[in-house]
Formats: sequence, structure tokens, C-alpha cells
Amino acid sequence: MKTITTSTEKQGKTCPPPFIPNSEKLTANQLQSAYDEIAEGYEKKLWFDQYILGVARHRKQLMSRAHGRILDVACGTGLNLLFFPSTSEISAIDLSQRMLDVAQQKATKLNLSLHTQVMDAQKLDFADGSFDAVTSTLSTCTFPDPIQALIEMQRVCRIGGSILLLEHGHSTIPWLAKHQDRHVYPHYQQNAGCRWNQDPLDLIQSAGLRIESSKRFGLGMFHAIVATPK
Repeated sequence: MKTITTSTEKQGKTCPPPFIPNSEKLTANQLQSAYDEIAEGYEKKLWFDQYILGVARHRKQLMSRAHGRILDVACGTGLNLLFFPSTSEISAIDLSQRMLDVAQQKATKLNLSLHTQVMDAQKLDFADGSFDAVTSTLSTCTFPDPIQALIEMQRVCRIGGSILLLEHGHSTIPWLAKHQDRHVYPHYQQNAGCRWNQDPLDLIQSAGLRIESSKRFGLGMFHAIVATPK
């Protein structure tokens, strides 16, 4: 992975990302219901991003770095489980029990030791420094308070451990970034609270994590990020 370079990371910015009106923001309960509803067909929704924009390849490269005690935050249907070492002790949390059920089925087929729990990423019920690696993919865009969720990931990751994030946000391609800005609200409504024009690197730095490396791909919208606790 290349070292982060801020001069190129920002070139798709055309204006500050529009805010979703407070009255229209989805609550945790609404997000839970939305993801329960789409759990069975969730992976089909991701097909284009996974196989055309390169998410699957970068997911494998990034998640293969996890080891030891692993926490997968907002694990969804368990797509990251395919790349964790079979000897790892894995915990997975999500707001959606139906998502967790699908993830547990995957773990059983893979013969992985997996503990699942319905939990809010912004209030992780784990002690400080509990995990060697904390992972999350395509999630900060939907957390009501993504900075708080990232602070929690840092808290539960041991010093010297890794925080591995695969995220999407504002494109580096100007016309695409403008399209995201113009359509941020309908996209939010139609895609279970996804804010697709935010900047994951800004959020991670605001949460106080140290970014060790960051690679941009997929029309400049996706980021594969290795961070560590400070």
C-alpha cells in the first residue's frame, strides 16, 4: 500500500459534503430495521462494487493482515470472514441480527470460531485493548456518529494492534464528486443511510487514529486503510 498523500486525496473535493437534515437522519432502530430487511439480498447489492470496482480484491489484501483476537465491526453478512486466519478468535458485531445470522452461517461453513452480538458500533461493550485487530468495511458511511465509532474502535484495539478499514466516499474524479454531492440525499434515503460523499480519511484523523497507509481505488471512491491507535 502507498503512504497517504494529502495532495491527491483531496482533488475530488468540490464543496463541503451536504449535511442530511437532522429531521431526516435515520435512528439506530431505523438502521437496524433497514439492514434486517436487506440481509438476504445484501451481497447481490454489492456485486458491482465487489467485482467491477475492485472491492473484493482489496478486501482480501487488507483483511488478510488481521490476526489474533479480531473484532469485525458492522460485520454485515460476514464477507471479511473469508480472509481471517482459521486460528483467530473472532468477534463480530452488527446492529442487524439477520445480518449476524448470515455471518454465523458463513463461519460454520468455514469452520471458524465466531462470537456474534447485536451491538452499536458507537458504544462497544468491550474492555480497552481487548483486540489485536479491529476491522470494518463500508460502514462509516452509515454510522450516525462515525467519529465516535472510530474512537471506540481505537479504544478496544491494543497498543501496537491494527485497525483495518475499507471505506468509500467522495471521488477524486471531479464530475463524479459533483454527482455524489447533488444526489447525496436521495442516495441516503435509498441505501439504508449511506452518506456516499463524506471523506473517510478526514473522519479517521478527526477520531485521533494514526493512518499508516492508504490506497485509493475504484473511480477514486474507495479507500483501503491501515491505521493504528495512538
